[in-house]
Amino acid sequence: MFLELEKNDLEAIRLYRLPSFNEIPDVGLYLNQCATYINRYLEPLFNITITESMISNYVKKKLIDNPVKKQYSREMIAYLLFIALSKSVASLDDIQLLINIQKKKYSADISYEFFKKEFEAILLSVFGLENSKDHVGEEKTLEEELVGKIIVTIAHKLYVDKAFKVLSKDFQFLSTI
Repeated sequence: MFLELEKNDLEAIRLYRLPSFNEIPDVGLYLNQCATYINRYLEPLFNITITESMISNYVKKKLIDNPVKKQYSREMIAYLLFIALSKSVASLDDIQLLINIQKKKYSADISYEFFKKEFEAILLSVFGLENSKDHVGEEKTLEEELVGKIIVTIAHKLYVDKAFKVLSKDFQFLSTI
């Protein structure tokens, strides 16, 4: 691997896990609680965040349902995790299309668990922490294949972003010599 990451960065990637669908709170979180909860899972991924205004915007654009009594459900939070990770590599229109197709074919928990499993495996692969995999599992539908390709792109983007940070630090150090 060309990118030499600090041990703590590699360990963060190695240990990184999204919450399982059943671990996502189902009590309903208010907007600020929802953003805080999601960002706790995004923070180890080098600069991916979600803001309260972004969440509100996703509701306005109908990417997720309106909160019930200003509270976001487990299903909404799962979609928001997917959106937050995917938005850097796919347009909101394309994400909306995938979500609409998913809703017609699968339950939110099955779709989210598929995304979680694929994301974690591919992230390890891209950072050289596990054998290379194009995707986890067997034959895929076009929609599942697209989600897999988005995940590969997200993982590569995370790697490239981290590589530029490392190079930038190295360059700044060399500039002072």
